[in-house]
Amino acid sequence: MVSIALKMYCLPKLCLSISVIQWTIFVLMKSFDVPIIYRSPLITAIKKKRKEQDKMKKDFTPTLLDFGRLQIYLARHFGFCYGVENAIEIAFRTVDDNPGKRIFLLSEMIHNPQVNSDLQAHGIQFLQDNYGKQLIPFDELQADDIVIVPAFGTTLELEKKLNDIGIETEKYDTTCPFVEKVWNRSEQIAKKNYTVIIHGKPRHEETRATFSHAAFFAPSVIVKDLEQAKELGKYINGEKPPARFYEEFKGQYSEGFSVTKDLERIGVVNQTTMLASDTQAIADHLKQVMIEKYQLTNKHIEERFADTRDTLCYATLENQQAVIGMLQADADLAIVTGGYNSSNTSHLVELCEEKLPTYFINNEEKIVSSQQILHYDFHKKQEILTSDFLPKKEPVKILITSGASCPDALVEGVINKLAGFFNSTISTEKMVERFH
Repeated sequence: MVSIALKMYCLPKLCLSISVIQWTIFVLMKSFDVPIIYRSPLITAIKKKRKEQDKMKKDFTPTLLDFGRLQIYLARHFGFCYGVENAIEIAFRTVDDNPGKRIFLLSEMIHNPQVNSDLQAHGIQFLQDNYGKQLIPFDELQADDIVIVPAFGTTLELEKKLNDIGIETEKYDTTCPFVEKVWNRSEQIAKKNYTVIIHGKPRHEETRATFSHAAFFAPSVIVKDLEQAKELGKYINGEKPPARFYEEFKGQYSEGFSVTKDLERIGVVNQTTMLASDTQAIADHLKQVMIEKYQLTNKHIEERFADTRDTLCYATLENQQAVIGMLQADADLAIVTGGYNSSNTSHLVELCEEKLPTYFINNEEKIVSSQQILHYDFHKKQEILTSDFLPKKEPVKILITSGASCPDALVEGVINKLAGFFNSTISTEKMVERFH
């Protein structure tokens, strides 16, 4: 059965037909050929050791790196996920296999500045920015050009545009299988006449792609958070006049959407990188609204509310659980590394911020000195220079994690930078030996 599942995955769009068990086995077995510059001997050794000790992935306690005066607690799960490694491998292999050809990416491959810069250095050009703004006009494309679809996926409209030019999109489609899983779930509930409610960031590439696929099959609405879901609930139960919906949810509903008809049966799916607890709260709230409006018993809930299983990707969920486990440690601060426009990384920052001072950086150079750190405030969308971020005590205890699009090499760089401030006699090379 495993060999059949592996073959099926190699065919575009067919990964959705394999069972959950087959898919889990495949993810655990699959490895990728990504550039060595993204790897870290230390992180690789740690992850290998933890995997050997916890094959079922039930232990979310962090890994302690004891440098003496500095103690680092490293999250159980972090860094490149399956979909990211798959996309990176395909992108670099595409460059190697097509010398002299023009190669484009629809937008950023993933939300990591180093990886995207490396791809551009290899001659790949971006057609759009993160928000769909055109950087290179489609009318400049030719049928023999290569266009790579990023891990976030793309809209049906963009796919058709490229196909009409004569460009094969399936051949270089790196859409994450877990994103396609959401599309599949949307189609399933759409065929049962449910309207699709998508929890996601309206301008995010993945949300736009999911909305496009969902709206092809059924009326669809994007809600960005619980507060907006509560407002949607008011249209469901009649507290708000239907006419206001079209302004309040402008740009977030499908063409021809009818507030009076299309909110009678609903189901919730999500952008795969959202906070699991947020999606659950949205689903719970909307479910309760439907129960109260239609006086439903547990037996009849599915008449109005679709039973959708969680559509977060495994890496997003594991990384969030690992942060929750990491936060049980007695620490002074947390450092989260990743792209500033990375949704899944920002949610890890949110979790850490609830408990202790948290610094969001995209590489070790943002740690200016032992006194200053230049970090990103994703609430205000700006970098902030903070002084005296390291407490004057010993040992200093720091929690560290990273997003699913962050290379392990960057995390090791952060660890080395911090260790250097404490004149540790334990090098990362010696630390690697401890995990062999």
